[in-house]
Amino acid sequence: MRPAARQPRLTRERARAVLAGLAVLLGASLVLAAIIGGVRIDFSRALDFAHPDSPDFVILFRARLPRVLLGATVGGGLGAAGAALQALLRNPLASPDVIGISGGASIGAILVLALGVGGPAWILVPAAAFAASLATLGAIVRLSTVHGRLNPYSLLLVGVIANTIAAALIMLVTAMVDSLRAQGVLVWLTGSLAQRPYSLVATVFVFTVLPALALWAQARSLNLLALGEETAVQLGTDVARVRRTSFLASALLVGASVSVSGVIGFVGLIVPHCLRLAIGSDQRLLIPASFLGGAVFLVWADTVARTLLAPTEIPVGVLTALCGGPFFIFLLRRQEEGRGI
Repeated sequence: MRPAARQPRLTRERARAVLAGLAVLLGASLVLAAIIGGVRIDFSRALDFAHPDSPDFVILFRARLPRVLLGATVGGGLGAAGAALQALLRNPLASPDVIGISGGASIGAILVLALGVGGPAWILVPAAAFAASLATLGAIVRLSTVHGRLNPYSLLLVGVIANTIAAALIMLVTAMVDSLRAQGVLVWLTGSLAQRPYSLVATVFVFTVLPALALWAQARSLNLLALGEETAVQLGTDVARVRRTSFLASALLVGASVSVSGVIGFVGLIVPHCLRLAIGSDQRLLIPASFLGGAVFLVWADTVARTLLAPTEIPVGVLTALCGGPFFIFLLRRQEEGRGI
């Protein structure tokens, strides 16, 4: 096996420097991503608040800026959920989409969207996505637990099966509805951040930041749990409470993200792993760093998706999957080599 790389000791100064750097990078990314687009705008007109109906103003403040802010919110939530799940399950390959949570959440959201359940969609869709993601996560963990111990490799296999079942159920739902709704479901499944009002962005932000803070509050316990359940118990960690809180927070993060953007895969895999290599695996720093890093990653992924072939737009979920698939294979091979397989 490869020797573990020595990680620098986490200090307040180092944590503040890393988070401040990522925050500055995120701020610059938000500004630049709002400026970049397939259509050039006149900034003197775009920033003229006296004429809010001008084309430049509409493009900047009603089309691009809400999309950029939503991308940062969704990316941050997926990044934080991925970092926490990898520590919780002691598996660097764990992420919401790989282990099937995103697929489960998508089923709940699609049932509301496709079947036309009565009631306010902005409440019902996130609620259904959260309930489905929580149920899926609970089933996956239960099926992957043998003699009271969670088997990380069984969890990956169960996640693959869960994704397969989710895909089959999604196809079943689309076959049962009319062609217009089926087309809408298929478009939604590819992942998109377009045409979202500020009110929805603010709602998703609240349902993303609060669970991310809850995960951050569990960071010390997640550090101990990553050493093994027995070690964590001996050091005074309530393993059941940490798991319950972390699973609930992760499910809420995934449910909130999927409900507004569809399935955007591999953000929770790529970002935490890259940051772990750069800053270490201490969850006290990795979780907030993954939130900021995930926000930066998805903002730029969406920017590339909407400008690379402009005026044609590539679904951002397709782009992240094309990047994340090979990355997952690379991580899997590296882990097998490290275990001497």
